[in-house]
Amino acid sequence: MSGPVPPPPLDAVPPPPLDAVPPPALDAVPPPALDPVPPPALDPVPPPALDPVPPPALSVILRARDEAPGIDRCLRLLRAQAGGAETELIVVDHASRDRTPAIARAYGAEVIAIPEPDFSFGGALNLGAEHASGEILVALSAHAFAEDPGWLARLRAAFADPRVACAAGERFRPDGSVLAERVEQDASLLRAHPEWGYSNAAGAFRASLWRRRPFRTDLPGCEDREWSAHWIAQGYLCVLDPALAVDHDHTHDPVPAIYRRARREAEGFARFLPRPPQRPTELLGEWWGDLRFYDSPLRARLSHRRAARLLGAYAGRRRAAR
Repeated sequence: MSGPVPPPPLDAVPPPPLDAVPPPALDAVPPPALDPVPPPALDPVPPPALDPVPPPALSVILRARDEAPGIDRCLRLLRAQAGGAETELIVVDHASRDRTPAIARAYGAEVIAIPEPDFSFGGALNLGAEHASGEILVALSAHAFAEDPGWLARLRAAFADPRVACAAGERFRPDGSVLAERVEQDASLLRAHPEWGYSNAAGAFRASLWRRRPFRTDLPGCEDREWSAHWIAQGYLCVLDPALAVDHDHTHDPVPAIYRRARREAEGFARFLPRPPQRPTELLGEWWGDLRFYDSPLRARLSHRRAARLLGAYAGRRRAAR
């Protein structure tokens, strides 16, 4: 038997060669050139103009009783101050029997009458402050004379520092030496010299602080020092500056007036700054040894006005201790 017949061999026929056809060449087309476009020019816009902040307004408060001989000069000098023509003037009149109210009205002052039984130094100033519109309230004695026409402006400038509660003129240091520059009385300086400081005879205070705590009305005197001490204890300052001093002098008053003033002030101090009554031996030691404000020990010890002041202070401290 014969085996199966294989199929005839087939030559492997390769596929026809294909030439590799490259893709059509594309010229690189650059993106269109763009000229740089600068941002639109902006004219500089200045900040909005701000109106200058005006200085705080002042009101001047005078306490007066039978002050016709001096109040005319006092008010005339105030009106002559820089800006004084527009300054609010308030006179608290304590039952004057002379022309004091009429003179005050002639200068455009508002006159507020206070009955004699109701008078206290702190109460009279509080009454004037209630009627005042200024942010800085100036307390001025009717026999204090601001000869320098820049006095009110300097007093106002003292309050540029928001820490300042009050400011007044002062010519002497606590030891009696001449004060030549401005001093900012803080708590440490007040503790060292508690009887030296602010005065309502010619000074100014912030109305905002006064509204929070008016002057005490139960003190026979020194309501100014007590008020200042209160705010210094809260971290505020009292400015004492010889450039704020005015012509105000009681050293040549009649002897009885000196005695009464010293007694009133010593009693007022002792009411808020407790001290024991002075012993006679201490009074004698002060008369002999405290020679401040005198260039001669002999003149100091022979001065009848100084003796009246020392005796008045002695009596005031004893009255406060009752």
